Amino acid sequence: MINTSKLKGIIAEREKTQSDVAIAIGIDPNTFYRKMKRGVFNSDEMQAMVDYLEIEKPGEVFFA
Repeated sequence: MINTSKLKGIIAEREKTQSDVAIAIGIDPNTFYRKMKRGVFNSDEMQAMVDYLEIEKPGEVFFA
């Protein structure tokens, strides 16, 4: 299960919005919001977020 609170914090630290992240990883913002609610992203989406947000310790976010 993804630590959505930590992910939201990283998004805010990078001065991005959830919509920015959604577009950057190639999904619709509404889909992104639903996935955040469920805490479930596929491996390609997780990797794209790691790259886009420059997450240094992805295990703490995506494998909490």
